[in-house]
Amino acid sequence: MYYSNGNFEAFARPRKPAGVDHKSAYLVGSGLASLAAAAFLIRDAQMPGDRITILEASRIEGGALDGAGNAETGWLIRGGREMENHFECLWDLYRSIPSLEVEGASVLDEFYWLNKDDPNYSLQRATIHQGQNAKTGMDFTLTRKARKEIIELVLALPEQLYDKRINEVFSEDFFASNFWLYWRTMFAFEEWHSALEMKLYVQRFIHHIDGLPDFSALKFTKYNQYESLVLPLITWLQKQGVKIRFDTQVMNVLFDLQAEQKLARRIEWIHEGRVGGVDLTENDLVFITNGSLVENSTWGDHQTPAGFDPIVHDGGSWHLWRNIAAQAPAEFGNPDKFCTHTEESQWASASITTLDERIPAYIEKIAKRPTRSGKVVTGGIVSVRDSSWLLSWTVNRQPHFKQQPDNQTVVWFYALFTDRPGDFIKKPMRECTGEEITQEWLYHLGVPIAEIPALAASGAITRPCMMPFITAFFLPRNGTDRPAVVPAGARNFAFIGQFAESTRDCIFTTEYSVRTGMEAVYQLLQVERGVPEVFASIYDVRELLKSTSFLRDREKLPIPGFAKRYVEKTILGRMLEEYGLI
Repeated sequence: MYYSNGNFEAFARPRKPAGVDHKSAYLVGSGLASLAAAAFLIRDAQMPGDRITILEASRIEGGALDGAGNAETGWLIRGGREMENHFECLWDLYRSIPSLEVEGASVLDEFYWLNKDDPNYSLQRATIHQGQNAKTGMDFTLTRKARKEIIELVLALPEQLYDKRINEVFSEDFFASNFWLYWRTMFAFEEWHSALEMKLYVQRFIHHIDGLPDFSALKFTKYNQYESLVLPLITWLQKQGVKIRFDTQVMNVLFDLQAEQKLARRIEWIHEGRVGGVDLTENDLVFITNGSLVENSTWGDHQTPAGFDPIVHDGGSWHLWRNIAAQAPAEFGNPDKFCTHTEESQWASASITTLDERIPAYIEKIAKRPTRSGKVVTGGIVSVRDSSWLLSWTVNRQPHFKQQPDNQTVVWFYALFTDRPGDFIKKPMRECTGEEITQEWLYHLGVPIAEIPALAASGAITRPCMMPFITAFFLPRNGTDRPAVVPAGARNFAFIGQFAESTRDCIFTTEYSVRTGMEAVYQLLQVERGVPEVFASIYDVRELLKSTSFLRDREKLPIPGFAKRYVEKTILGRMLEEYGLI
């Protein structure tokens, strides 16, 4: 496998790998990484679809890309996915998946046209004082010290940041800035999370620094992520003959690690309550999703809080990874680094379905757009700067579900500090019912206090969701805590998803899931086509100049006398001026 860029590789069609007709594939889990791997097996490795089996513990595919519920009991979304134009592997996949909405179009075509016609941007990024504009504007308010710390982070070698926390490399100057408010609420970073991951994020999205305050960098699907991304992909896979075995808990994968060439020899599972499994040969490929950000997710309802379950249960993805890692800890990673610190990896979200017409009016006052036009509403999250929970909420294009009635608006709400008492409801979010969460949200929307209890009781259906492992991959780590996508010497197995180690890319994105699936397929089957490299904006001097200008809040640089001759009437000076530095 190798990385590539440019049209020569992007439009090339690889030849059929030798021996692929005699191979089969088992994919553990049906999240986006597995679904993508299955698609690349068919499209690029040209494996017959009926030789591919997906093993899924639950009764529905999609993993963290969910979207469910109904108008009567409330619509359900655990989270949303922010995307951008340089998710190279994601768009490489979806250019080949037929749209379910537009005849003759791909999912990429549909997404492209949608975001061309209705580009995303926010008209009010943050509020304060019960729904008032926080007036954060486009400024990052970074001091010279804080800017220096960002530069030092970007220049640091990855190994210098192993097992370090963000608050070990940044000072209070940085944490007091608008930049940190935007950053932490957009990506769900905490001060105790990985400094290494922070570095990877800054590098990965350096070309979007100017779009951070108003979300103009982001693109969203028409509907929820299940209906817009998972459903078209699974529909196509099943038409190719791919089989999905639901209610199948994979308990272990057994390996032969004695030889120089490592082989997966058996998958052990419990299917519909019965112990079973399958013996593997070198022609049987295994793609393992190790670890899960949404495992142990628990839902509450309007009258019941969501429970908090931090235990690693038998039959789950964490349990599987533990069993695998025990066979070769140095090569298969360290799952306990990620799944045993749930107080540092948890947060809660809530899906709010509005019933009372008064609530959308408050949303529209902040969003400055109508809620039911079918177009962008908030343009991303609205963060409440003075919220004790540090809550954020968003309204995507409506309807957010195909079956959603015209008189309902679906809101997604989340909080980073679930253990702190609220500002209106004097309880931690994790202890709150859906109705109490609605009251806290209405308070920060600016609803008059006397009206809040009655409006929250009957004006919405709110379903809280607690996720103990949701940012487990952000916990400090070193270079061996996650296994390589294809470990050294592996012949018939690979690790995929958010806890597999790829290069340069950053996690908590749809792109990372698809990238690991693509890398796994291309390596195991020696597909003669390059995997698109991570967009190289960090190596583009134009992007570096632009980001420098915005990190300085567009404050011009003084040009010392001795340097003027290098700037005046030169291409360097023209670039410095074009990108707002002089």
